[in-house]
Parts: sequence; structure tokens; C-alpha cells
Amino acid sequence: MSGNRRKAFLVSAALVGGAMLMTACQDTDKATDAGAAQGSSSATPVGDAATPSGSSTDATGKGTEDGAGSGADTGNGEREPVGQSCGANDISWSTRSETQAGGYILIIAKAKSGITCDLPAALPTVAFGSDGTQAGPAEQAVGQQITLSGNTTAYAGVNPKSTDGNGGKELDSIIVGVGDDDPNPVSLPVGTITVEDPIVTNWHTAPTDAVPFS
Repeated sequence: MSGNRRKAFLVSAALVGGAMLMTACQDTDKATDAGAAQGSSSATPVGDAATPSGSSTDATGKGTEDGAGSGADTGNGEREPVGQSCGANDISWSTRSETQAGGYILIIAKAKSGITCDLPAALPTVAFGSDGTQAGPAEQAVGQQITLSGNTTAYAGVNPKSTDGNGGKELDSIIVGVGDDDPNPVSLPVGTITVEDPIVTNWHTAPTDAVPFS
């Protein structure tokens, strides 16, 4: 996992926060000017109905709230809610050593209490060692998005050594994030493992589907 990517993410967040603060100040100034202008004008003529801010009026005279129908476009004229994306700090993590396929590490992810979030249909970011050796894909196809909530569990399998021979480096932990830009990756103990050309599966809802065959 690249340290430069993480630094870039944090700098970007700081810039966005600064831009939001400047916008809020400008909005406050505009609101003050508008209030002064209204105070110096004559009273609203009788018969003019005020329309609440954030709403519009349809042909029947009924107000409609802005933002109604917000969400992702399904392509059939309807919209579906867009959920919160998971970050590593939204998840309770654990690992388990498995013997199938020559031995691998099973990563187990569950949402923390009270959290509902989506694991994207993308490869987990798994890195090893101080040099950040990153695991490549164990599957050719992209997985499915998984919504974590309650007892729903997601699994990914990591083969730390996909090569033959005696090469590799000895390590005792892995670093896991939800995508390369996750600002809070976690370090998970796995015992002593030999790492060389590691690979990782997509997220799956069944542990039997998360076997990283080379």
C-alpha cells in the first residue's frame, strides 16, 4: 500500500475542508446582505404566498421537496438509495489460517455494531512488510458489492506465496484496507508467513468461495 497515496488522500481531505469553510463564510455574508435588503424594503404585497426554501410548487399548487428521488439511477426511471462505503475503521477484522490450496489466510470482515456500509466490488488492498508488497488478484473477474450489517460477513482469501521454491521474506502481519485510498488501514497478526508474489481474492459472502487458487 503506497504511503504517497495515503498522504495524497489526507491532503485532499484538508483542501476540501478548507473549501467548504470558505463557502460557508461566503454564504453567511450573502445571507446578511439579503437580510439587510429585506429590512429596508416595503412589506410584501397582500396575496403573495411565500414558498418555503428548498421546495418548489407543482401545477396543483402543492409543494415538492428538493432532493426527492435522490440516489443512483437504475435506468428504468427509478432511483435506488446509495449506501455508505465501508472504511477499514467501520469493520471488525479477524483472520484464520486455512490449509486448502497449499495454505492461505482467510480475512473475515463484519461491520461494527450499529454500522451499515458497502464493500465495493473491487479487490481488497492487502500489503505485506515495511516495503508494502501488495497482493495481486487471485481472480480474473470483479466480485460483487457486499453490504455489511449485523451478522453479514465478508471473506477474502490471501495466498502470501504463489511461487514455488524457497524464496520470499518472513513476516508476521498483513495490512488491510478497503481500496488504495482507505485512510485507516489496519494491521492484522497472522503468525510467521513467507511472502513472495502474494495474491488475494475478491470479497465473498461464503468462505468456501474465497480460496486463492494460484
